[in-house]
Amino acid sequence: MSGADRARSRRAGRRLALASVFEAEFGQRTAPAILERHLAEAGADPEAAALARALVAAVVEHRDSIDALIERIAPQYPVVQLARIDRALLRTAIGEVLHSATTPARVAIAEWVELARIYSGDPARRLVNGVLGRIATEMASGPARPEREPSDPTRGR
Repeated sequence: MSGADRARSRRAGRRLALASVFEAEFGQRTAPAILERHLAEAGADPEAAALARALVAAVVEHRDSIDALIERIAPQYPVVQLARIDRALLRTAIGEVLHSATTPARVAIAEWVELARIYSGDPARRLVNGVLGRIATEMASGPARPEREPSDPTRGR
């Protein structure tokens, strides 16, 4: 598989994962069940299917921590008030940036920023870029240290 074919396949996997997470927002079926339906209908290649399954699994398994991360990084955008597509974009993108051993963060960020532009528009593109950029910066600066509450008497020592 050429580099271009591999990139196209991974992009297809991201779109399938996004569509599944987004559709699950409506509460009729689970994201993994929706994904399997999409895979059967689309006849996706094995690499796209594997990435889509990994992304959906990451979102399902880590949804609470992903949502808490969004709330911490972008408190002006409460998760429950985001448009469903923006919520699905952020959750799936963060799932890939944090939980993909095969995708470099900068590549995932570029891909998700483009998907946000396509599916939601420029405000979502900026939000996704800002949130993912901050996560990448925090990841690069080393292991996350627990944040202390302002009332912690050991703060500043």
